[in-house]
Amino acid sequence: MKEINNWFKFAYEDLTMAKAALKQKVYNQVCFHSQQGVEKMLKGFLRSKKQFIPKTHFLDELLKLCIDIEPQFKTLKEKCSILDDYYIPTRYPEALPGMLPNGFPTEKHALEALSFLKKIMKFVKAKLKK
Repeated sequence: MKEINNWFKFAYEDLTMAKAALKQKVYNQVCFHSQQGVEKMLKGFLRSKKQFIPKTHFLDELLKLCIDIEPQFKTLKEKCSILDDYYIPTRYPEALPGMLPNGFPTEKHALEALSFLKKIMKFVKAKLKK
């Protein structure tokens, strides 16, 4: 159980970092940490179900595995796809221009990403209580 909790602990650290980056108006980092927080929540869910956790950072791949266990995870598909769009462009400066439809992440992107993280955290926690 401790390993499961560590996935969630790290996800909450990503939430903390995303909030801090938002205060500093570092929007690419808000998007990155939001994507990372969701990744860790999905991996924590998989671990709680004693599933193999693939070495991937892509939420769509992790989400497919979660859907196999709990079909209601399908409701997260659009949010996860949007967050996946932030993974590479927010990590590598040369990938930024042109990678996102409007260039660099804006405050709007950051607020949306952070909102997705919070909603997905709540969703996963609810699924674990069942």
